[in-house]
Amino acid sequence: MTTWVPASCTLPTTEQPLRVAEFDALFAERLTETARPEPLRLLLVLSGRPGVEDHVRDLVARESGCCSFFTFTVSAGPEQIRLDIEVDAEHEAVLDALQERAATAARWDLP
Repeated sequence: MTTWVPASCTLPTTEQPLRVAEFDALFAERLTETARPEPLRLLLVLSGRPGVEDHVRDLVARESGCCSFFTFTVSAGPEQIRLDIEVDAEHEAVLDALQERAATAARWDLP
């Protein structure tokens, strides 16, 4: 599996597996849909419940702090949370790997 943690990430190396595990847990527990509307944009739909939106916002804020090339947009409704993730062209492979990681954590097969 391709790693989605790029060399440009400023999160200390010892903390990176913990962050990846946080995303894996979120994907495994909450991911209901993915879409790739554009090559540099990934949409993840997560099932909601009280506290999930706050958790997602906290997680992506921390991720933005160490990987500034990500642009995260969180939109929440009563039953789902949309997480739009955009990157620049230089980081398209990172987005590819993140999509693969999300599908694997959710135990989906990519087409």
